[in-house]
Amino acid sequence: MKGEAGHLVATLPTEHETPNLDCIHCGLCLPVCPTYLQLGSEVDSPRGRIYLMKAVDEGRISPSSVTFEKHMFLCLECRACETACPSGVKFSLMMNEARSAIRETRKPAAWEGLLRSFIFKTMLPSRRLLHVNFRLLRFYQRNGFQKLVRASGMLHLFPRRVREMEALLPEVPASPRYRLPEAALSSARHRVSLFEGCIMPELFGPVHEATVRVLERNESSVCSPSRQTCCGALHLHDGEEAMARELARRNIEAFEKDGADFVIVNAAGCGAMLKEYAHLLEEDPVFAERALAFSRRVKDISEYLDSIGLNQKLGRVDLKVTYDDPCHLLHGQGIKAAPRNLLKSIPGLELVELRDADRCCGSAGIYNLTQPEMAARILDDKIGNLARTGAQVVATGNPGCLLQISQGIRSRNLPMDVAHPVELLDRAYQAYESKQMTGTPEELSTN
Repeated sequence: MKGEAGHLVATLPTEHETPNLDCIHCGLCLPVCPTYLQLGSEVDSPRGRIYLMKAVDEGRISPSSVTFEKHMFLCLECRACETACPSGVKFSLMMNEARSAIRETRKPAAWEGLLRSFIFKTMLPSRRLLHVNFRLLRFYQRNGFQKLVRASGMLHLFPRRVREMEALLPEVPASPRYRLPEAALSSARHRVSLFEGCIMPELFGPVHEATVRVLERNESSVCSPSRQTCCGALHLHDGEEAMARELARRNIEAFEKDGADFVIVNAAGCGAMLKEYAHLLEEDPVFAERALAFSRRVKDISEYLDSIGLNQKLGRVDLKVTYDDPCHLLHGQGIKAAPRNLLKSIPGLELVELRDADRCCGSAGIYNLTQPEMAARILDDKIGNLARTGAQVVATGNPGCLLQISQGIRSRNLPMDVAHPVELLDRAYQAYESKQMTGTPEELSTN
């Protein structure tokens, strides 16, 4: 752990400064903390958890204690407290250290250790193994087995956690059709690399396809290094800090020779993680400077398009849309206006603001699997606010949010769709091109 004395609450420097991380107990984090709002318990607020971390540092409780583990892992790490904090407390960094300390000191049951090893060290880092698993899942869904299993009641033979995971399964689409080069064209106006991630290509291939088309319509040469791997966010947030560092090194090496000016990410959680490689590897003598150079190149797709000046050849998309802020885009990366600016630029699209759009939906990586009851309570509040907007589409830029909100909408039978903002942009570009091909000369002259 970091800090000269290995303290969980040691000062954690950023790229530009070393902020004061001492919690002043002002309480401004309380009204934005999802678990505190649900439970009203001080120990389930950011400052309450910091108190527990200090208790561990002072030796009053052990990091392996049930109490410490319970309250650390009940946190969503949505980082809303960081946005609200006047003292610059980097709560997420402290939480990552706390969870790492728990994993280092607590011995898991044999079955749990094997399962964690398979998921975190074998499956997630391997794009090939992930693809095989999702092909099997696609077969399960598209050949009638899923309907048969659900209709037969067979799922009741399995533990509740397995039933909850099966209920959350989205429809697995076909694999992405694009094939990108290893390096970007040097002659292009903009040169970018696409970070594909581990889950996005398998569950949200159409989002990647839309991202590539939108980037190309904005004069950007797109490449995608084949050696890239999982960003490591799920590992770091679950206490697997060593593996997160290893994945960071692999990604840095994969992207170093891509010839691109920027690394583009369309998953908010991945983007926040990639931008924090500089901190994660700051004590690595081989990778510290390389990590800093890499992190400086990372941009969310909305951030990038908004900064270069969006190609305005957009057709009409007559939809009422509301936007939900992914926590790791708003609180993790400080990006609020860019996705809204892009949506507002689409002709015909009516953007309606969502109440508490800055609140977590309950997904938080794998939180909805590890803490399903709390995740469901938080999601229920979100879906209630979404229903009141009267929107036809909910736009959000993170895979976990897309899955979680989709599940909530299905459970209430709401007449809403869920989409990534880049998919709506892609639809607008396609509408424009369609009009160019089919419109009358008089219509085209007014375009």
